[in-house]
Amino acid sequence: MAIKLSDHFTYGRLVRFALPSIAMMIFTSIYSVVDGLFVSNFAGKEALAAVNLVFPLAMALGSVGFMFGTGGAALVAKTMGEGDAMRANRLFSFIAVAAVVTGVALCAVGAFALGPLLGALGAQGSLMDQGLMYGFLLLGALPFFIVQNVFQSFFIAAEKPKAGLAVVVAAGVTNIVLDYLFIGVFGWGIAGAALATATGQILAAAVSTAFFACSKTSRLRFARPEVDFRALGKTCVNGSSELMTEVAASVVSTLYNLQLMSLAGADGVAAYGVIMYVNFIFTAVFFGFAMGTGPIVSYHYGARNTGELKGLFRKSFTLVGGTGLAMFAASQLLAAPLVGVFVGYDPELAAMTLHGFRIYAVSFLVCGFNIYGSAFFTALNNGKVSALISFMRTLVFETSTVMLLPIVWGIDGVWSAIIVAEACALVLTTFFLVYLRKPYGYA
Repeated sequence: MAIKLSDHFTYGRLVRFALPSIAMMIFTSIYSVVDGLFVSNFAGKEALAAVNLVFPLAMALGSVGFMFGTGGAALVAKTMGEGDAMRANRLFSFIAVAAVVTGVALCAVGAFALGPLLGALGAQGSLMDQGLMYGFLLLGALPFFIVQNVFQSFFIAAEKPKAGLAVVVAAGVTNIVLDYLFIGVFGWGIAGAALATATGQILAAAVSTAFFACSKTSRLRFARPEVDFRALGKTCVNGSSELMTEVAASVVSTLYNLQLMSLAGADGVAAYGVIMYVNFIFTAVFFGFAMGTGPIVSYHYGARNTGELKGLFRKSFTLVGGTGLAMFAASQLLAAPLVGVFVGYDPELAAMTLHGFRIYAVSFLVCGFNIYGSAFFTALNNGKVSALISFMRTLVFETSTVMLLPIVWGIDGVWSAIIVAEACALVLTTFFLVYLRKPYGYA
């Protein structure tokens, strides 16, 4: 029996509704990882370093889609909870159009920024050439990437999380098959990786658009857009935490690359890239759970179901804490084989990566609370608190620690920065959750 936003949610029902979103985020992370896997093993570690230098810019620009998606889904789900289904569809359509227009504009921004960014990071010669090739090919598909990110959240608000998962799986399988064909068989190297990724993004955007245009069972369907710039502003403010998370993560990644380039050269950048690939998969569980449960919180908040909101708050944080413990244990057990898959061909690089990952993985015990805490306030349509948590967590705490700790601990300070930053963010998250519990009625 289909689970609806208006249902009462037990632990089992909450997990079942969120599971497709968790799987969707994991799969998205996996097919991003496959790019790195093929590039590293078929094109070499310099090509992998080039991918890692460009990737933060691509993610920062593509994160606009998460802003429109999460902020818009929270507003639309709240509108549905208030009983206005027609306006919800018209707002959804307007937000989708705004995302496409923004994506096209950002192509030019990315093309202008790519060369100077690579130069500032120290890329020269072949590393610069490969970075430019990879970056320009990805930028060509940027509007589709943004649309894909927007619809990931709206599939959940439409009570069709399994359809969203199917789209991502189809796009991911396409990417993986083309990675093998373009990189492994044709030997196109870093260009093949970019073309495979772009093709998957275009497919996901096209299928998602067709679904919302033609579906007869979805709670959300395209309608005549309601041109409401105030609602669009609320969407952007409310989703700004997700944008902040991605943009700040890109800034932080750039700082990591700068520090590691100075401390360990291209090997350090490659090691960090491998750690990030594995980190994407682990933290995808938290992001997927937050994405999958956010529209539920928004709906019950809009419907003023205080009792259900309290249950969702308690159950969600219990699940996040248990998952963090399991993830930390798994990361320590699987660290060596995971690192070996990526850089087993270079024993020195593998040893550096393994050592760094074992330290970095301690953050899994804490980061889930901060990720979900920020998303919880997005779901409550409080974009300011949500954005503040994200801003402090990444752009302030992690930026500060990655710049300061290496002065004392060298390269271990780089790997430890995330742990200290997440601990500081947890204090801030806890403060807001306690301080605002009565006004919102979730505890």
